[in-house]
Amino acid sequence: MVHVVHDTGNQSSVSTFILVGFSEFPHLQAPLFLLFLTIYTVTLVGNLGIIVIIRINPKLQTPMYFFLSHLSFLDICYSSVFTPKLLEILVVEDRTISFNGCMTQFFFICMFVITEMFMLAVMAYDRFVAVCNPLLYTVAMSHKFCAFLVTGTYTWGGLCSWIITHSLVQLSYCGSGLMNHFGCEYSAIISVSCSDSSFSQMACLAISIFSEACSLLITLASYIFIVVIVIRMPSKGGLHKAFSTCTSHLTAISIFHGIILLLYCVPHSRNFWFLVKVATALYAVMIPMLNPLIYSLRNKDVKETLRRLINSKLHSHPV
Repeated sequence: MVHVVHDTGNQSSVSTFILVGFSEFPHLQAPLFLLFLTIYTVTLVGNLGIIVIIRINPKLQTPMYFFLSHLSFLDICYSSVFTPKLLEILVVEDRTISFNGCMTQFFFICMFVITEMFMLAVMAYDRFVAVCNPLLYTVAMSHKFCAFLVTGTYTWGGLCSWIITHSLVQLSYCGSGLMNHFGCEYSAIISVSCSDSSFSQMACLAISIFSEACSLLITLASYIFIVVIVIRMPSKGGLHKAFSTCTSHLTAISIFHGIILLLYCVPHSRNFWFLVKVATALYAVMIPMLNPLIYSLRNKDVKETLRRLINSKLHSHPV
């Protein structure tokens, strides 16, 4: 049951929303719960593992792994914003979420996604400096400068999220409060608003286009310079080494931006809500699991540290 309160000024007339989730497929509730629980568990173990490995290996105390540890932290954060509520509505009949809870969930998912978008761009710039100016790398990517870049990405993500969330809070919400989604995704929130949302949509569109364009521009520019430098390298060994350090990052960027762009391209009409939910599940649940797999499976230093960690644990427990 949706609880309704009287509208006062710009305050919402709905105090709770109902999340439809995947209830149109009742026979899939249990399999989906097990699937998403498994993915979430792998996400937490994988990303926490990356962070621990980077911290315990002095060899990994470099800017690249500093940014990678923050990428893993962001993956844990935005997966933990969406997934627990998704798991809950798959097993309980009460699929409600409070107005404040919904806006809080949206704020954090928006902040972490935008921050990760720019964190991947920062990592591309780091690869550009490493390949194009290897002798000046430690000077150009000083600890202070790296901390500044990371702080900037979190600040920008928080600022953008606050602007969009504030525009949503100002809207009125009435009627059934039925949200055809498993979480408080932007288009799902807008769909249950009964006031003019044109300003909010313009703000969201402007921030989304600017953030996506800037992060992609930084990434593409960095890799264009990398390709140009690498092609000019006389030795094939240098060519292979340069590309091997960038392959994992390119894979992560392609998956992340590919799914985000897919979500932008899906029409937000009733006929396409299922696709919107699937696309959201891909970037909110799948991507955080894939990143540690991508970086650990293709990274010799990470694999070697993990192997030594496992061996030390095994030897510390004699049979």
